[in-house]
Amino acid sequence: MKRITLILVLLLLNSSFPANAALEKEDRVWQDETVYSIMIDRFNNGDQNNDFNVNARPLAYNGGDIQGIIDKLDYIHDMGFTTIRLTPIFDNTKNGYHGFWVKDFYKVDEHFGTMKSFQTLVKEAHKRKMKVLMDFVTNNVAADHPWLSDSSKKDWFHTEQNITAVNGNQRELEKGWIDGLPDLNQDNPEVKKYLLDAAKWWISKTNIDGLSLPEVNYVPKSFWTDFSTVVKKKKKDLFLLGVMSNKASIDSQEYKDAGIDSVVNYQYSDKLRQTFASTNQSFSILNSAADKNQQSFLRANFMDNEYTTRFTKDIVAKKQFPGSRWKTALVYLYTTPGIPVVYYGTEIALNGGNIPDNRGQMSFRTEKELIDYITKVGELRNQLPSLTRGTMEMLYDKGGMVVYKRVYKGETSIIAINNSSKSQKVTLSNKQIAGGKELRGLLDGDIVRSHDNQYFLILDRDLSEIYVVTEKSGINIPLIASLIVVYLLVSLFLFLVIKRRKGKNIG
Repeated sequence: MKRITLILVLLLLNSSFPANAALEKEDRVWQDETVYSIMIDRFNNGDQNNDFNVNARPLAYNGGDIQGIIDKLDYIHDMGFTTIRLTPIFDNTKNGYHGFWVKDFYKVDEHFGTMKSFQTLVKEAHKRKMKVLMDFVTNNVAADHPWLSDSSKKDWFHTEQNITAVNGNQRELEKGWIDGLPDLNQDNPEVKKYLLDAAKWWISKTNIDGLSLPEVNYVPKSFWTDFSTVVKKKKKDLFLLGVMSNKASIDSQEYKDAGIDSVVNYQYSDKLRQTFASTNQSFSILNSAADKNQQSFLRANFMDNEYTTRFTKDIVAKKQFPGSRWKTALVYLYTTPGIPVVYYGTEIALNGGNIPDNRGQMSFRTEKELIDYITKVGELRNQLPSLTRGTMEMLYDKGGMVVYKRVYKGETSIIAINNSSKSQKVTLSNKQIAGGKELRGLLDGDIVRSHDNQYFLILDRDLSEIYVVTEKSGINIPLIASLIVVYLLVSLFLFLVIKRRKGKNIG
């Protein structure tokens, strides 16, 4: 019976999915990735043997570890994520749950696990065709790092001075001490060599796929030029993600010129939050000429992260329902140029204010509605190359309703998002979409057929749809055929059951 059920499901799915919607992608490139960003200590406790001085205080170790991530890889993978990004795993000083108080660049923090467990994590991720990014700290060390007591390493650090503003003088940013942490002097050849050697060592030891670089703007660009050259020589396709200090406003192109593949942009994130925290907001602040060039395809797009308040907090402040706002925001995040970076807990609309409130413990005992929605949207992003590689063209933007088109190698996707407080109707002409076609909705199953070379899209409030443009289906021959097969299989099954019962009665 199980085999028959499986056959029926496959037949029905095959008949209902548009023929060109599952175009086979070439070898995956980074713009195809969808990143799940994890603060290790707050995600999942998989090994209680490393729970040293663990408690639930917000500024202490809470127990999350590498084994906990291994245990949840299928959970992450099944939601459609193709990459995980981890906060620093280096050995930290007391209460360095976040990973930024580094004491040893060559050792895994004992609260998180061992080198062997991290190697296992990378291997298990690769088995699932997932990639792994890890934070690599280069700006500072712990306040009690042994180097500070070593007179021979006095010039490994800049003279102690505070940073007065996140957008201050670049020289001050590069030499200042953040939160009282000793600032490394990357212009010192010995310091540079140490950091480069450590990066190469981790790549060789673990086969990670990329490095995310915290506070990239607090380190000289000349260092990043040398760093990127060295690590990419070690692993050709290694991905470098530059993470700016929160609210920093800089020219990301300069870092890309230095070899950094993608840069986290807080200004764009602020615009996303402003647009989606409430309804009836114009999308115009999100649309720029940058969306039409190839560089935007590698832009790291995010709603929140470990440095910001949770986006859910914005939503609650606007007296909106988190589930609806998150669904709408994620559709946009997943279907516009760039790499979505989703902070752990998004799938349960985790709330939180400033640090450390935004780093709450993950819960796996919650309602699955938002998880299921993320899974569905993630699946479509992975199936439709147009959503990750296609050109971007805005077709309609008014009063919180937006429609845009993405095209890649003959595949056309139309994304409609109703972020308004009422139902919306949009008419698209044959100048925007070729006439005589059909828009097949893949989120809610909506079908829009061309009438007089026009398409009438009607969406209720808080709803989104991802369409693919297909030929008009007319009579759905595959569906009719599958229903006939279903009927025959069910009839055969019933016949065999009845025959078996008769045989038993005769015996």
